[in-house]
Amino acid sequence: MMAPNDDSRWQALLRPPTPPRDFAASVVASVRERRVASDAALDFDITATNTGIVGLRPGTGAIRADSARARSLAERAREELADYLSGARSYFSVPVDLSTVAPFQREVLDAARSIPFGDVRSYRWIAETIGSPKAVRAVGTALGRNPVPVIVPCHRVLRSDGTLGGYAFGLEMKSRFLALEHETPSLVASTTTHVVCRHGCPGERRIAERYRIVFASVGEARSAGYRPCKRCLPGPG
Repeated sequence: MMAPNDDSRWQALLRPPTPPRDFAASVVASVRERRVASDAALDFDITATNTGIVGLRPGTGAIRADSARARSLAERAREELADYLSGARSYFSVPVDLSTVAPFQREVLDAARSIPFGDVRSYRWIAETIGSPKAVRAVGTALGRNPVPVIVPCHRVLRSDGTLGGYAFGLEMKSRFLALEHETPSLVASTTTHVVCRHGCPGERRIAERYRIVFASVGEARSAGYRPCKRCLPGPG
């Protein structure tokens, strides 16, 4: 749901088009790597530290990591990106490392990370959320310099009039990400255990098809008698 202090006009304007049948495959193909990892490796250059992912950019599939743990985190990010782009995941569990980012930009990126999968907010909402309502333009600049796009979902931030604004990977890719999230379930539950998981959680993947049910929010799931998974910790919304 939209925050009460947001300009709600633009959400009504945004109605992501129904993607073609081969949409998810085409998104994956646009960034596919020649080396195979989990059958859907991506041509992203990933930089990681022992703490988390610090850089993500389209490239040749290179990994920059100065330790075994950092490399493990980068490989985990690659696998989760493949799942996300194929519609098999609605969240990222791999940590990000924003320790070298300036304080203002870190606040902006943390606010962007709080936007639920499949939802959108405005640049103004970000500015108001971090307590700098007049810094809308600065918010746009900070998002444009996001070092970890996709994992830190700056693609979910739009202009107040509903137009896309900018994006480091280009507006076509931003539109594709929004459409993909519009078509991908956020939460999946089991009708036998009454546990609701984020899409992509290992627990969710064990649910047989005949016992699967999709929810739009944890609040909706709770009202139907389901409880949040203790592993993936779906939010309170």
